[in-house]
Amino acid sequence: MKTISLFLMALLPSVLPQKSVYDFTMKNIDGQEVSLADYKGKVLLIINVASLCGNTPQYKDIEALYSKYKDKGLVILGFPANNFLGQEPGTDSEIKSFCTKEYAVTFPMFSKISVKGKDIDPLYKYLTKKSENGVMDAPVTWNFQKFLIGRNGLLINSFSPRTLVTDAEMMKQIDAALK
Repeated sequence: MKTISLFLMALLPSVLPQKSVYDFTMKNIDGQEVSLADYKGKVLLIINVASLCGNTPQYKDIEALYSKYKDKGLVILGFPANNFLGQEPGTDSEIKSFCTKEYAVTFPMFSKISVKGKDIDPLYKYLTKKSENGVMDAPVTWNFQKFLIGRNGLLINSFSPRTLVTDAEMMKQIDAALK
């Protein structure tokens, strides 16, 4: 009996469905609940953003990437976070206004969350911990870190905040995920 129990315990993790980003529900920038399962079958690029950061001009290229690839199945999800030197102090309404006026952002934006520390949002705990995502440890090091998610809802890779969405390696991985 003990042998059967050990066998079943060893087999169980491979039988259970793997956790994915589709298991999370988040509030969008307008305060409405959005199940990330709504994006099933899409390639996602999840980015923690901030309005007062040296990386903030990345919004321009991020929006251009979204406009170019959204019809091919790429969705960019922006998650404002104030974890780094108070660089996202605004309310959701102020953030939305800034992104719309300054960068004409049309990709989905979500309510401000914490992307690190004791109050880390469960989505970001999943994205940053190998024990959660099964792929890699990728702690958020600054604003505009990027997480590439495959059509199956699983993490493919994480990219440094300084890596632009126009980077050749990032584009290669996005293109591969879209095939």
